[in-house]
Amino acid sequence: MAGFGKRLRPHTWSKPKPLLNVAGKAVLSHVLDVVSSAADLESCELTFIIGFLGDQVRDYMQANYPRVKTQYYVQEEMRGQSHAIALARRHLEGPTMILFVDTIAPEEDMSYLMDSDDEEAVIWVKQVDDPRRFGVVEVGGDGLVKGLIEKPDTMDNDLAIIGYYYFSRGEDLMAAIDRQLSEDIRTKGEYFIADAIGLMLQDGLKLQLKVVDEWLDAGLPETVLSTNRYLLDHGRDNSGEVDKKEGVTITPPVYIHPNAEISDSDIGPFVSIGAGCKVARSAIEDSIIDDDAQVIGAKITSSLIGARAQVYGLEGIINIGDDAVVKNA
Repeated sequence: MAGFGKRLRPHTWSKPKPLLNVAGKAVLSHVLDVVSSAADLESCELTFIIGFLGDQVRDYMQANYPRVKTQYYVQEEMRGQSHAIALARRHLEGPTMILFVDTIAPEEDMSYLMDSDDEEAVIWVKQVDDPRRFGVVEVGGDGLVKGLIEKPDTMDNDLAIIGYYYFSRGEDLMAAIDRQLSEDIRTKGEYFIADAIGLMLQDGLKLQLKVVDEWLDAGLPETVLSTNRYLLDHGRDNSGEVDKKEGVTITPPVYIHPNAEISDSDIGPFVSIGAGCKVARSAIEDSIIDDDAQVIGAKITSSLIGARAQVYGLEGIINIGDDAVVKNA
């Protein structure tokens, strides 16, 4: 979570990527929903590696999860995943999960991790059509992972790593990372966790794989919108609870915050509207309108509107960050 989220600018100029809203709440909260399927969050210790705008993550957790024990480490230099994890070395003991918070596996139930002592380590993967853009796993005849490959040249291994990992002994992962750092084992100039796991596999780690049904990404504007569509279509639609005023047409699925003000507008499908928003005389579909934004006299689609932003009289696809103002001249 310590990166800059460059591919999601202008939104990540003012907020870290995990706090982008999709389907009515932050990406981070959707990830924590997955974690809570394995254990009560209040019984967990959550460690965050933060960077640019990381204080917002602290504030978000304090406001929304005040009873959850958290700690934070700042990655000052972007030297890779393993370098980030090593900052939290004193917390890597016993059962440990590593999760990248721009990826959501919404249908995944991890409760089996609490019910079994058989899993030494687990890596979550998704079958993809073209594995060459991802890190993938190589599976042995026994069904266990025998290798990890970063952006393979061939189509032979099509199980992409989604960024969720479990280790029954976090200290074993830390030992592998220490070895990786001391031997300066890098891929493309960075310390990737895949290389640390490769060392563990050499030492006999039994790494099981779990194939997920859905893998949602929040790393690009178009994938944020597709993630919003999926989540609205799978449980986050609240159109049945919305107070439908005269002149307002709602086409589900949508998420509309209870205190958003909407008048004389067509909303949906696949629209999320945050708290404090004002929408009037507009048509909106396939878009996310963040908290306290205003959309007046506009017709927009496939758009991302930042918090407190204002859109007046425009038509088409709009991608503006927090506090921006755009209007038809």
